Amino acid sequence: MYDIDITVAVDAVGQWWATGRHANALDTTQREGWDFLMEMDPHFSIAFPGEDRGGIMVRVVEAGDGTLTLTEAPDWDGSASVTFDLT
Repeated sequence: MYDIDITVAVDAVGQWWATGRHANALDTTQREGWDFLMEMDPHFSIAFPGEDRGGIMVRVVEAGDGTLTLTEAPDWDGSASVTFDLT
């Protein structure tokens, strides 16, 4: 779990997107975990305060300055194909 502060925008046809940042600076271990998850598959479930589990699947893109862009990913089927070099 990562706490992220987001700002949501909605266009005229109801399409939404959000931008944000990590609520707290990530320490080395958290950064490594975040980077690992992003390399595996950048799809996450959003859980709002007071919820046990999120119901909105999003794709996250992180810019070089740490800004996160979240877009809804309703068609994501939960599968990914990832190759790792563990040597």
